[in-house]
Parts: sequence; C-alpha cells; structure tokens
Amino acid sequence: MTPDFQQMMRNAARLTRSGDLRAATAAIQAALAGTAPAPAPVPAAPRAMRAMADVSDVLAREVPDTNAPAPPGPAANDAPGAGRFIAGSHSDAAGRRDFKLYIPPGAGQRALPLVVMLHGCTQNPDDFAAGTAMNELAAAQGFYVLYPAQSQQANPQRCWNWFKHNHQARGRGEPALLAGMTHEVMTAHTVDADRVYVAGLSAGGAMAAILGNAYPELYAAVGVHSGLAAGSATDLPSALGAMKGGGNPLRTSGSASGVATIVFHGDADTTVHPANGQQVVAASAGRGSSVDVEQLATPGGRAHTRSVHRAPDGTVVAEHWLVHGAAHAWSGGSARGSYTDAHGPDASVEMLRFFMAHPRCQAH
Repeated sequence: MTPDFQQMMRNAARLTRSGDLRAATAAIQAALAGTAPAPAPVPAAPRAMRAMADVSDVLAREVPDTNAPAPPGPAANDAPGAGRFIAGSHSDAAGRRDFKLYIPPGAGQRALPLVVMLHGCTQNPDDFAAGTAMNELAAAQGFYVLYPAQSQQANPQRCWNWFKHNHQARGRGEPALLAGMTHEVMTAHTVDADRVYVAGLSAGGAMAAILGNAYPELYAAVGVHSGLAAGSATDLPSALGAMKGGGNPLRTSGSASGVATIVFHGDADTTVHPANGQQVVAASAGRGSSVDVEQLATPGGRAHTRSVHRAPDGTVVAEHWLVHGAAHAWSGGSARGSYTDAHGPDASVEMLRFFMAHPRCQAH
C-alpha cells in the first residue's frame, strides 16, 4: 500500500465519521481506482487493507443487475456418482443472483441436508468454498452446499447489504432473494427440508443472521462467523458504529429468536468488534439461558473459549466460540481461500456438528 493510498483511506474514514457520505464514497472510489490488490489471507494482510475493509465492508449502492444473461440453472435430477460443483442462477421479483452448488457423491438416492454459505466482502463462491473446505466435508458426509454470489452491481465490494433497512426483513430485498434461491435448489434436488442451514463470514455472517431471523421455518440453524446480529444497523453510519463496537440488534430483551445459532469470532478482530458475536448469541438464546463455559485449546494452534447456551429443558440453543488472538478470518480455514486462519479451531467442522444436531423438527 502506498502512503497516498493510506492517506486517502484515512480521509474517507474521517468524512464518514463527519456524516459526509457522498464525499467519503468518492474518496474510497478514488483510492480503489489507483490500486486493486488481490484478496489475501488476513494474517498476512497489511494494516492499510484492514482499514480499507473497515470502510468498504459497508459501502454499497443499488444498481439493477440486468446486464449479464442468466446461466442455466441446476439440473432437476441428481445423477449418483462423483461429486459435482455446478453454476446456476436464480431470478425472482427480488432480483437475480448467480450461485454455485456442490452436489455430493450419491445425491438423489435419499434426501440430504443443504448448507447455504454466504461469502464475505471481495470474495466469491469459489474462493469461499476453497477457504472453508466445505465441499470436501460435503463429499465425506453427504450434503449439498449452496454458495450464492453477490454481484458488483448490487455492491461494489461484493458485500451482502446487511446494513440497509430494505435488506433486513422477510419478503423483500436480499433476504427474499436468498430464501427464494434456497427454495429453488430444494425443489430441483433431493433436499431434506428439515435440515436446511445457513452460515456466513463477515457481511455474509450478518446476512445469515438476518435470514435466520426472517425465515425461521426455512433455516433450522444458523452459523455466524465474524458477523453481526440482525438489525445491528440500518444505514452506513450506524454500520460503521456497529462494526467498531456493537450495534443495536433487533432483539435486545431477554426473549430468544428460537433459531439455533453457532457463532465464531476472533477476539483480535479489528474489522468487526467481538462484542457483535455476543449480541448474535443473545438474540438467539435470550439473556436468561444457562451457560456452560469451557476453556479449550487447538493442538499447536489457538486457545479458545466455548460458551454453550441451554434452554430450560436442557436443549442447546446456541454456542459461542471466542478464538483468542484471531483476527477477521475463517477459523481453521485453508490458505487456498482468502480471509482464513489455519491456526484456530475448525469452524466448518464445528458448525456442521452443531447443524446436524439441530434439525428443524427440534428448532420449531
């Protein structure tokens, strides 16, 4: 990063804090026009890139995504055999988005779970699949993986628009589009409707929390990695505030959403403050749940604290994994993808364990 670029990003942050969002957007666009580095794993990312992520993670504009023709959707019938990673597209009244779908070996012989994976800013389905290694787990355990792709027309940095009020409720915006995409894949393939889950990283984690809140009859459990609770922000300034220290989620009372949720967050995350992970858990489990806390360690890796929240009947309703020393990255991820931290506990493995223990018939 050049000194000029760093100065432009500092100026953009200053303009955002002062409320001059138009000037801040222009400053960010000018900075990005001068340099376009490829995304890199967070541990190796320079400070200036992290500062850029702080701002660009919430920079968005609405442009109709109508230029590119829609690629063909998934085949209606699964062919047993080797796993496949296919491209598709979903369109409805809420808009259009491309996606990738992993179909595991032997699909079609029986109903299998579906995990929806929402990437973070600057990422795409292929990058996110590589970093989380979710397709390899799907091949071994037998489940579908759907990776919706955010477009640059909807957000210049490919962030899901979690912080905009028109993308936070049932039946509108990106939540409606993603729920519709999920339904389309369920119709086209042999999916177990009681075992449909959604997880995401950063902006994708925030959108996963929104989907669980808006469509609890569809998603049996939610995984939020380095994300924020539903309703933490309703515009760009409040998004910046939430990312820096926690927002004002929809659920701040002792009531629970009823959707089982597992949270991963690094306590050294300077992009999305770790307090947001606690708020995600509170929105799911409620503040009256009992909590069992364990101090654990990954052999040769990062120590972490796992808090297990239980309902009065003893049912596990939420887990909170606080990874000590971890930054803004997928815990236990592969260096083949961006924003991963191989030293932490494996978030993909633990999320799947949690998901499979929470079919829809137990959550509702």
